[in-house]
Amino acid sequence: MMASRPLYRPDELARTFAPRSIAVVGVSTNPNSFGSITYANVAGPGRFGGPVYMVNAKYDRIGDRPCWPSIAALPEAPDCVFVAVPREAVEGVVLECAQRRVGGVVLFASGYAETGLAERTASQQRLLDIARAAGMRLIGPNCVGFMNYGLGLVGTFGSASFKGAPRAGAIGLVSQSGAVGAALAQAQEHGVSLSHMLTSGNACDVDVADQVAYLAADPGCRAIACLFEGLADPQRFLQAAEACRAAGKPLVVHKLGTSERGAQAAVSHTGSIAGSQAAYNAAFERAGVIPVDEVEALLDTTSFFAKAPPPKARGVAVAAVSGGACIMLADKAEEAGVELPPPRPETMAVLDRLIPEYGSAGNPCDMTAQVLSTPQHLSECFEALLADPQYGALVVPHTFAYAPATARIGIMGRAAERYDKIACAVWLTQHLEGPGAVETEQNPRVALFRSMRHCMAALAQWHRRADERALRRAPAARLSDRQACERAAALIERSPNATLTEREAKQVLAAYGVPVVLDRLVQSAEEAVAAAEAGGMPVVLKVESPDIAHKTEAGVVRLNLRSADEVRGAYAEVMRNAHAVTPAPRISGVLVQPMVTQGTEIMVGARIDPQFGPLILVGLGGVFVELLQDTAVRLAPVDTREARKMLAGLKAQRALQGFRGTEPVDLDRLAEVVARVSEFAADQGERIAELDINPLICAGSRIVAVDALIAKRHVARDE
Repeated sequence: MMASRPLYRPDELARTFAPRSIAVVGVSTNPNSFGSITYANVAGPGRFGGPVYMVNAKYDRIGDRPCWPSIAALPEAPDCVFVAVPREAVEGVVLECAQRRVGGVVLFASGYAETGLAERTASQQRLLDIARAAGMRLIGPNCVGFMNYGLGLVGTFGSASFKGAPRAGAIGLVSQSGAVGAALAQAQEHGVSLSHMLTSGNACDVDVADQVAYLAADPGCRAIACLFEGLADPQRFLQAAEACRAAGKPLVVHKLGTSERGAQAAVSHTGSIAGSQAAYNAAFERAGVIPVDEVEALLDTTSFFAKAPPPKARGVAVAAVSGGACIMLADKAEEAGVELPPPRPETMAVLDRLIPEYGSAGNPCDMTAQVLSTPQHLSECFEALLADPQYGALVVPHTFAYAPATARIGIMGRAAERYDKIACAVWLTQHLEGPGAVETEQNPRVALFRSMRHCMAALAQWHRRADERALRRAPAARLSDRQACERAAALIERSPNATLTEREAKQVLAAYGVPVVLDRLVQSAEEAVAAAEAGGMPVVLKVESPDIAHKTEAGVVRLNLRSADEVRGAYAEVMRNAHAVTPAPRISGVLVQPMVTQGTEIMVGARIDPQFGPLILVGLGGVFVELLQDTAVRLAPVDTREARKMLAGLKAQRALQGFRGTEPVDLDRLAEVVARVSEFAADQGERIAELDINPLICAGSRIVAVDALIAKRHVARDE
């Protein structure tokens, strides 16, 4: 899908986010007004070094400084203007800024499109039209401003943390919510180094995607934390994520709002599962975004990625002075899929020498509190573990915050620096800002986490990111031939139904090389018997109707019929059940199919997301797909390598490996089928809304679709 407009280039935003001169409109003699607070934040001691102009026609001077009557009266055109006036006066100020060729305008006023009122939305649109015509950028309205800490620029009407110039390796923060962004920015109080804190409010012009792309090009920012609820044009955000990947900057995202309202009207299982959040997750996977599911993990994870070099090994070493902490970390490592291999013999020899017999010289390594009395032993333990080539990271829980423990942070950092690895301190103590917190944040090779789970999740993402970089290559060749698109399109268009019948859907999929079970449509019980005897028993009977999406639930399927009498009885039963469906469905007849022998049932589906386009979904098949909610979703198309990753990510993957005597599934063959279905979804995105193949019965290399559903796009159901 195409983006609505290109991302703003960094140079198009430079006058706004890195201005050389600033004006604040709405400064007054009331020190508590938004304008006065903003001016004090921007022009205070040790803050922004360029000219800062006060603008208010009511005053000639405020305090000992001049106050200008208008933007037009200023001695220069400021790069950035903060507008702190009531909504009714905003448009006139924006027009004046446009006429003076200001670079960017930050609008604090609220009461625009966020109200949902047509006249307020129109008012916001007029502001945008004025700015676009002048080549001027708008931030907001309804925003709290932004901070560029490297310039000492604290551009907000609220209280704001500022701890001086950021350190090397600082992180940038982009937040759609100004209040949440300001709350997160207070992490500076315990040592987190921020390069920027950018907010967007209503984002009528500059939005989260533009801000992420701007930070991707900023040399003062090592990694980016981003928080948003929703995006009008997610494609532009994916372009910004690609800019981060090209710049080698990790982009860590927490998305608020995980409801699946968009799936409520879905016809298929896929449509009800692959809702808006699944689409975002699939897009993040494709774009190399690092998602976190809790806002509390956002800054810890981003700071970790800003500090961590590429992993030298997949293994992680855990060392603690508490056996209980070791056990807890081992549990979280297993949950996250982080490997804790035992130390090599030479490493064990060092640990055995240093650790008392009542400790544990394995991994996790319980050094016991005894090593605290001999700091040299602590240093040697850390050195031995980080020197071990099996380990790319060392995790040490910080159990008690007091001065003697602070020295441990430096020891960890020096050892990590020596071996070009990363150390993680998990802050277990509830003395949250106690001794050592700031020192940990400030150490360039020690990442601080407030949660064991967040620490292990970040390490898992670190390894995954490295794997993706190593495997990144040109897309694999298309599996289906180009004529498949034309043949399938013709079959879809030919069907008079809004939802294709199973027979029609399988014909479409067969055009892409998807293996499907053969069937025959009959109109009577005797025709069903003749078809069953001609093809061989056992057979399956299914009512064919474009109006019955889920046949099993409607009772119009009968399996494993082995005699003519069973076929006759089943025919009468499924037809009776079909006629009981309300409203009365159209019935084309009954399908007679060979009974496919038992195997593992998989569901493969597709949905056309209104924002991200075609999605492909894989999960356990039959009725379990919605019950277990164990699915993998990606943007379509996928190649066989990505399809294998989807299968490997299922919790039920053991079912594919031969569980309790079942035949292991040929995963390469199954991945090929998934890839072919994804090509169908990508090709036919303008024609279809949803697709289900459920189930796809898999036994060894025998993989066959026994049922399928395709819902057309933008086609009203026939009456």
